[in-house]
Amino acid sequence: MREMEKQIEDQKRLVDEMKRKAEQGSMQLQGEAQELLLEELLQSTFPFDKIEEVGKGVRGADCIQTVRNQFGNEAGKIIYESKRTKDFANDWIEKLKTDMRNLGADVAVIVTQALPKDMERFGEKDGVYICTFVEVRSVALLLRNALLKIFEAKKSQDNKGDKMVMLYDYLTNSVFSEQWKAIREGFMSMKLSIQKERDAMEKLWKAREKQLEKVLLNAAHIKGSIEGIAGKDVNLNLIDNDDTLLLE
Repeated sequence: MREMEKQIEDQKRLVDEMKRKAEQGSMQLQGEAQELLLEELLQSTFPFDKIEEVGKGVRGADCIQTVRNQFGNEAGKIIYESKRTKDFANDWIEKLKTDMRNLGADVAVIVTQALPKDMERFGEKDGVYICTFVEVRSVALLLRNALLKIFEAKKSQDNKGDKMVMLYDYLTNSVFSEQWKAIREGFMSMKLSIQKERDAMEKLWKAREKQLEKVLLNAAHIKGSIEGIAGKDVNLNLIDNDDTLLLE
């Protein structure tokens, strides 16, 4: 009876152990399946980004997304940890933050079936974003757009400094000096040419004014002689009351 009882007890322990291993294996399989689905989801949603599986030796991290802009430039990195357990463990956050620093990522996300007790939906806790698998596509899109905007802002500031340096180099360059000298010489030449033309025209106008005065003086003499003979019945005015020349 003792032997039989011991055998039964050993069989129960064996069954419990096998059941525990089966459940553990099932949970591990479910977790690995979610990891694969997460990678496939990110790759299909962001085909131009680089989605890489983090090595098994790295604790707490499953995959990393390298965000790229439309020109293929790397704008930042998002690291993901996939969890499919009944309860949320707070130490996951610190572990993932350590992985984020080690891998040079900018943002860390935990995709979990069980949320922390103080969270009902997607949110941020201690510098790590936490969401369910259903929410991960929208969360990844928001975080990715934020990284792209930050990258473009930094790039704009960097280019601004480069442009200032390039402008200073151009202004102090001998090429710019020679080009400006040529422009200045051309400007001075045009100014002198205009001044010479103005002086020549004024000289011509003065000569014509003298000629006109001479004509008017002779006309006045003739007019006086004729009026002395015929009176003022003959109109010999060259200039009317409006100071315009008569053609008659």
